[in-house]
Amino acid sequence: MKKILFVGKMNQIMKDVNAYIEKFVQVQLCADDRETIAGMLAVTSPDLVLVSLIGIMEVEVGIFDELAKHKMPVLTIGTEGERERFLKFYESSQFENLTRPLENSQVLEAIARRLNLSVEELDKEEEATGKKRVLVIDDEATTLRSIKGMLEENYEVMIAPSGVKAMTMMGKKRPDLILLDYEMPVCDGKQTLEMIQSEEELADIPVIFLTSVNDREHIEAVLKLLPAGYMLKPASKGKLLEAIEKALL
Repeated sequence: MKKILFVGKMNQIMKDVNAYIEKFVQVQLCADDRETIAGMLAVTSPDLVLVSLIGIMEVEVGIFDELAKHKMPVLTIGTEGERERFLKFYESSQFENLTRPLENSQVLEAIARRLNLSVEELDKEEEATGKKRVLVIDDEATTLRSIKGMLEENYEVMIAPSGVKAMTMMGKKRPDLILLDYEMPVCDGKQTLEMIQSEEELADIPVIFLTSVNDREHIEAVLKLLPAGYMLKPASKGKLLEAIEKALL
């Protein structure tokens, strides 16, 4: 499945586009600031970047400078006025604007075209993967990047930097298994697991905890939550694949 990084300020237009295209491609939503985009590009290695220009001002030109450093195609969605704020970038074939208003189907067609595929081929590609879906939840970008690299040959990998974002993602695509960091700030692994188990359609998803604290009291606290497993960080590829395979039996 092709991977799309969708950048922008969350609004109804962005929500509608995302709901439509995620049937055909794997979408990772991203805030419109340079630091976050740089981190997500490193973690997700998208095939294409989609940018909603709504609310993005000239002072945020750093977003486009960051995207220009990479070679993947960039599609923006905006009016002619919104496009003119960043006109110099469209001199490169890397950048293309889709002028609003437009249909969601036109966005999908443009994505397929820039990826040298037809919409039908995008659809078939999703059907052809047949891989189990693993969601990795961790607040550390380096951990997300590392685990994604270990797993993506064998599994379709989704990533989320927080429990709250993970819940949003699972509302759209249900994973077959979850790797969950126990020590996340704000909403930690225990709270995230409680949120997952409170949703009837998600409650039976096996969860493997990842923890960086190796003492008896801490591990006992983890095991009391009855996860499908737990692993000490950093986890090796072999042990991680073995634990996932066992939990999915």
